Amino acid sequence: MRLNASQGRWRLSAHAGGFTLIELMIVLAIIGILAMVAYPSYMESMKRGHRSSARTSMLEAQQFMERFYAANSRYTTDDSGTLSPTLPARLLAVPTEAPRYNLSVVATLNGYTLTAAPIVADVCGDLTLTHTGVKGRSATEPTVAECWR
Repeated sequence: MRLNASQGRWRLSAHAGGFTLIELMIVLAIIGILAMVAYPSYMESMKRGHRSSARTSMLEAQQFMERFYAANSRYTTDDSGTLSPTLPARLLAVPTEAPRYNLSVVATLNGYTLTAAPIVADVCGDLTLTHTGVKGRSATEPTVAECWR
């Protein structure tokens, strides 16, 4: 639209600027297709990052357990071998600001198993780490190496 100065009113020009509805629909369709491809990949990347935080915390917990053993000559807090020591608070929920995994330990006199249980379902399930350094997971797929990568 432009103003016709001699008549003092607006009139439509032959070519008005802007987008047509079909152009907007094409752009929205392209954005939708890109989002369908990118979002699952993004979510899987976030889950891998959370697993990485859990693995790091499990290694810290392993060091805690080894220090406990060095100080007490056993992995349990009692002579009968039934009470596991309590992990430090910063290692119980990982990451601390928005927990995705809960860490726990089951100990005997001569060994222990650390477990990182996901709060929200994960393809690897529970991650485990023993006193001998054996890494595991509760799910059948993917492999242990893929879950601990």
